Amino acid sequence: MLKKITLALLVGSLAAPAFAEGEVNVYSARKEQLIKPLFDRFTEQTGITVNLVTGKDDALLERLRLEGENTPADLLMTADAGRLYRAMEMALTQPVESEVLQQDIPEHLRDPGNQWFGLTSRARPIFYAKDKVKPEALSTYEDLADPKWKGRICIRSSDNIYNQSLLGSMIAADGAEKAQVWADGFVKNFARPPEGGDRDQIRAAADGVCDLAIANTYYYGQMLAGNDADEQAAAEKVAIFWPNQQDRGTHINISGAAVTKAARNRDNAIKLLEFLVSDDAQHWYAEANQEYPVKPGVEPGERLKGWGEFKADSVNLSELGRNNAEAVKIMDKAGWK
Repeated sequence: MLKKITLALLVGSLAAPAFAEGEVNVYSARKEQLIKPLFDRFTEQTGITVNLVTGKDDALLERLRLEGENTPADLLMTADAGRLYRAMEMALTQPVESEVLQQDIPEHLRDPGNQWFGLTSRARPIFYAKDKVKPEALSTYEDLADPKWKGRICIRSSDNIYNQSLLGSMIAADGAEKAQVWADGFVKNFARPPEGGDRDQIRAAADGVCDLAIANTYYYGQMLAGNDADEQAAAEKVAIFWPNQQDRGTHINISGAAVTKAARNRDNAIKLLEFLVSDDAQHWYAEANQEYPVKPGVEPGERLKGWGEFKADSVNLSELGRNNAEAVKIMDKAGWK
């Protein structure tokens, strides 16, 4: 559920770009330094100028809602299929017919109605403290509700979309009733009340607060690749375990994009989307963000290769958005703060 966001927060530093032929206006939750080099390359190749507005995911959704038909935005880029589904449900997006996008992006990583498209993917596996847990003790997400893990798990709060989507994938796999039983047991195994972001969960496991943490792989990659010695040291104390390899596979999600319903520069927005799934762009974009390319055949970066291959859940990610309300209800009932 979107939190109430003041108009002042939405306007702040987010100055609206002008309309012009030969341009495309992008609202992006990705940081500028992580995508601007790609946009510059797109401009060099096409002559189309990219006007970029950055902000928090939910703030950008709310801004689009408030601006309505007057929005300058042609393309929305955000993280998590749940948010993209939410944007679609809010009637902020429009369908796109593109042979390039349909050919280069696997079906389960895009909306069945072509309203949004995955551009990179990330996994949300189990991280374990190397000195506390043997990997052979781990198996599935479902097993984390077993009492043997009591007081040993760190995870962020239930209002986080990543956790809502994880539970949404479990509802898709196991049904709401089993998901509720799982959540009830899972919450009892928390080492502490949920707090902080994904990096904080990894640091907590490294510091002995818990033995296991649930986090997105790109945070782990960024900790290892960054210049913060403390973060690097914490990340090196934990390792990845890919759960559910004998059944549906590890839960994955995406960063993705959608053409806005009110797009004035629709054709240019589609051209930018198609550029972002080209081989070179996929490799650079995924490498810069420590994520996985969505286009088959494009290799991930060396660091991600070092984590090993894994079987990923192939459920269509639209199910995460469709199950979001049920997931939130289950979390609330389980006492997941």
